[in-house]
Amino acid sequence: MELKVGDDGNRQHYGSALCWWLTVSVVAILVVGAGVFTILAKFHHHSHSPQLSNINTKYVSSLQLALRFFDVQKSGKVENNRVSWRGDSGLRDGREENLDLSKGLYDAGDLVKFGFPMAFTATVLSWAILEYGHHMDAVKQLDYAMESLKWITDYLVNAHPFADILYIQVGDPEVDHNCWERPENMTEKRPVIQVNSSFPGTEVAAETAAALASASLVFKEINLTYSLILLEHAQQLFTFADTYKVSYSVSVPQVGKYYNSSGYEDELLWAGSWLYHATKDPSYLDYVTEKNENEFGSLGSVSWFSWDDKHAATQVLLSRVNFFGARDIPDVENLDLQKYRETAEILMCKLLPDSPTATTNRTKSGLIWVVPWNSLQHSVASAFLSVLYSDYMLTSQTENLYCSGKMYKPIDLRKFAISQVEYVLGENPMRMSYLVGYGSEYPRYIHHRGSSIPVDAKTGCRDGFKWYDSPEPNPNVAFGALVGGPFFNETYDDFRNNSMQGEPTTYSNALLVGLLSGLVATSSVAWSF
Repeated sequence: MELKVGDDGNRQHYGSALCWWLTVSVVAILVVGAGVFTILAKFHHHSHSPQLSNINTKYVSSLQLALRFFDVQKSGKVENNRVSWRGDSGLRDGREENLDLSKGLYDAGDLVKFGFPMAFTATVLSWAILEYGHHMDAVKQLDYAMESLKWITDYLVNAHPFADILYIQVGDPEVDHNCWERPENMTEKRPVIQVNSSFPGTEVAAETAAALASASLVFKEINLTYSLILLEHAQQLFTFADTYKVSYSVSVPQVGKYYNSSGYEDELLWAGSWLYHATKDPSYLDYVTEKNENEFGSLGSVSWFSWDDKHAATQVLLSRVNFFGARDIPDVENLDLQKYRETAEILMCKLLPDSPTATTNRTKSGLIWVVPWNSLQHSVASAFLSVLYSDYMLTSQTENLYCSGKMYKPIDLRKFAISQVEYVLGENPMRMSYLVGYGSEYPRYIHHRGSSIPVDAKTGCRDGFKWYDSPEPNPNVAFGALVGGPFFNETYDDFRNNSMQGEPTTYSNALLVGLLSGLVATSSVAWSF
């Protein structure tokens, strides 16, 4: 059921919000005239790619593939798309609310646009670019990463028409999952769902704030006007999220079946951390330290980084501030940052396979494995965090990490990350790559509508299931798709109806992009964004 703000109860709200929206609209028009072309052209400040002498060509080709998957998932008018079997789709999304929600990404093998994981995808992509954009640039992949990021942030900006209204979903999952069709051929109604002050959604608003704040840093040097628009939306969304602390799974219970949230505390800290990096406003640092670290921070305990839980990533991101230091941070907040870093170190020690505190959440071959559904998400997420932490140590000349008295070096964390990506690329008992298109053996029957239906097929909602049931491999190869992954016993069943193992997701791909970007070459990360 679609939730809307009633007209009678909100005339005053719309009147006050109209002035704000008109102001943003005028600025947005200026952006169209002055800056949109910068993403489609070569980026002037990266016109001379840096020379890295230690490039790993295997990871370069994997990164190229992983970034292509975002083109597979695009909604809207897909100009300059690199995927021959994809065309325009979702062009009318949002029209019933007088919004243009045509852009954005389909999250997985279906045709729904879920705002929560989409915003997470943007945040991770931004983080990857901010830390390893120089690596991407050296191998000529930065433009593709930034174009995919902007495809999402354009959507997220349009999905936030008023300060306390955010559209969080396009499409009805129940209707969508009863169809099997190409996105280009959709004819079903595409209802939209919003959160607002009457039906809040703290975690989805906060994650969107994190996405736009981090992206504002990415675009700051090449399109300041656009960057400032993203930052303004991020700050308003954070205020909205923090003012109305209610889980979106409670306010909009129908979303709980697909992306049910386990809590919003981590998203508030995650968003506050990114806003601190984007603004250097000490009030955001105070928010994530003195004000909320004990209630929200999960300090001293280990969690697994995913679209649902950002505690571990927040701890690593705030460790960055502690590693590199910052001016005018009070001693008490530096001590708080040290607590975040100590918690991040607990996770690093859990990940190292021969650590005294090594986690048992790994397969016999060493793959981090937490849950059966989309199991590789936690593997690549853990490896991404370990590469970041390793590089923070390396850049800050921190030589040692101690795990219950045993000493480790930054290279040990990097070796762990390499072990995870090597598993993904074929060093596993199945002797197959879980990245579609890499190597000679990879999944051929992935759970993905567009991939499984021939371009010239004339099918509607229900009769398209003949392609779902087809014994033939997918006719369109979804190059770069990272499938869900193996079971704990390290087996994988390549069947189209095996969505638990065979459905790719944009957010797992974003994590893989971050991981591969860090491993493409070795070099110091920037001291600040």
